[in-house]
Order: sequence, then C-alpha cells, then structure tokens
Amino acid sequence: MTRVKERQEAIKLRLKGLTYSDIRKHLNIAKSTLSDWLSKYPLTKEQIELLEKNIKKHKELSIEKVRITKRRKRERRWVKIYKEVKKAWIPLRREELELAGIFLYWGEGNKRMNGPLSLNNTDPQVLKFYLYWLKDVLKISKEKIRVNLHLYSDMSKETEMEFWSEELKLPLTQFSKPYIKSSKRSDIDQKGFGHGTCGLTVSNISFKEHVMMTIQAVADYYSKRI
Repeated sequence: MTRVKERQEAIKLRLKGLTYSDIRKHLNIAKSTLSDWLSKYPLTKEQIELLEKNIKKHKELSIEKVRITKRRKRERRWVKIYKEVKKAWIPLRREELELAGIFLYWGEGNKRMNGPLSLNNTDPQVLKFYLYWLKDVLKISKEKIRVNLHLYSDMSKETEMEFWSEELKLPLTQFSKPYIKSSKRSDIDQKGFGHGTCGLTVSNISFKEHVMMTIQAVADYYSKRI
C-alpha cells in the first residue's frame, strides 16, 4: 500500500471514529505519522461519547471475565477440599456422629431442660441430619417424632407440608398444625430456603437430659482450657 493510499485509509478509519491505537492495529503505521496525517480530523463529540461507552463496556466485560475465572478457580478448590475431607472423614463413626449431633443441638436446639428435644431450621439438609441422628444414633423411633412448621401468611400450608413430608420421609399424620406468621415472606430480605422453618420434636425427658448433660460436660471441660 502506497503512502497516499495508507493516508487515505487512515483518514477513512478516523472518520469512522477509530482511535489512533485502533488505526495502528489495522495499518501498522507509526503513531507519530498518524498524528501528522490526522491532525485535522479530531473525533466528534458523539464519537468520543461512543468510545467512552465502549471503553466502559470493555472494562465491565473484563471485570466479568475476571469474576468468572475466579469463580471457576474457587469451585475447583472447593471440589478438591470436598474430596479430601470426604476421604478423611466419611463415613463418621458412631461416636463421631453422636458428638456431631450434640454440637448441632448445642447451637440450634431448644435447651430448656424440662422441654422436649426440639430443633428448628430452614435448611432441609440440617433437618435431615438431625432426623438421622435422632433415629440412627439416639435410636428414637421415627413414629415418635413430630413436625412443626412456621410459615408466612403468603405461603401455602398444604404445599409446604407436602414439601417437608417428602424431604423428611415423614407422614403428614406426624405434622402439627402449622403456625402462620402475620408477616409475608415477600416482605423480608432473608428468605432462607423458601419453605419456612421446620422443627422436629421428641417428647422424651431421658433423651433430653442425656443430650443436655453431654453438652454441659463438654462445655465445662473445654471452657477451663482457654
């Protein structure tokens, strides 16, 4: 391409709104030469505004690409950690399972001594583990476990009872009448897992005393070692 044609092509690209950097990529011409050729062809106000928008979009796109890359790295790291801890810990021995349930109850359960064994949560997996702990570790009959739901006024109690019945594999005959809050789920920011709060309750004073005294023994022993 002769210099005349190169200059004509450079002007043509400039009139389309391309920057010096973009034109250099197309024509492989020194920036000083372009400055001389295009000094009389400044970008219009509209072209500058469009370039600014494109630059912003490019930056946003770059940020999103970085986020995607970081997320993928994080997910790969999680998978690696998951496999390592699963290999190291799973399945838990009975003693470990008993302590895991004790600590869960310490954090989430009803700790009133003369009350039932009762734990409430919105997470189905937490409730499933607790149910497994009651049945397979404490050896409590599944038929003695009652289910209590706390729902919002804009939730269908029939739908949510069916959901928890299916999740926990417990019949509706073991469900108490749901407590319906006057507030609406749509009015709050924290929506949990979307199916209200579920509680599993066992009325057995000997089991409750065993759990609470185990918690107390652990608390007494380790609180003296800080």
